[in-house]
Amino acid sequence: MTSRRTFAFTALALGAAAPFARSPFRSRSGTVDVEALAREVERGTDHVDAIELAAWIKDRKPKLRVFDLRTKEQFDEEHIPTAEHVPMDEIASARIAGDETVVLYGEGGAHAGQAWVFLRALGHERVVFLRSGAYEWVEQLLNPALPLDATDSEREAFAKASELSHYFGGTPRRDVPRSQLGTTLRELKRRGC
Repeated sequence: MTSRRTFAFTALALGAAAPFARSPFRSRSGTVDVEALAREVERGTDHVDAIELAAWIKDRKPKLRVFDLRTKEQFDEEHIPTAEHVPMDEIASARIAGDETVVLYGEGGAHAGQAWVFLRALGHERVVFLRSGAYEWVEQLLNPALPLDATDSEREAFAKASELSHYFGGTPRRDVPRSQLGTTLRELKRRGC
């Protein structure tokens, strides 16, 4: 008799709570303050560059999560250290704590920018994306290049990039003709970089 009462009480409690529970079949929705997002885009606070992300990872920034939106095959082949594979179609259901900083990246920047809008619409405040995606990580961090005719500010930026590049196993290049800067990801892969 006691187990019947327990069962009945549990069923009654679950039945009473059911109207307040979210349906697992209902799509998640949010609202977008377009003006606020536009201000973030204008200020550049919607994205991070590869060097800043590398510093966050190296310094073990508290509550940092990096989401790789590319295919599983691309993720398995190579990904940014600490990254988690989160396919684009699962981004809305990713469990993100309010105090976590999330960095999104894809092959380029478009998908990550779209995912940024989705997560912001769902109320996540601490979200940025890697401006040019995996390509930027490879070019600016793993293969930074100092032009032959570098300015003082370029030399200063290269020094910081070189230090982080070495930390992550990259290969900084010095005295590169400007005409060879900005190589494509395909060219870097072909060279074995």
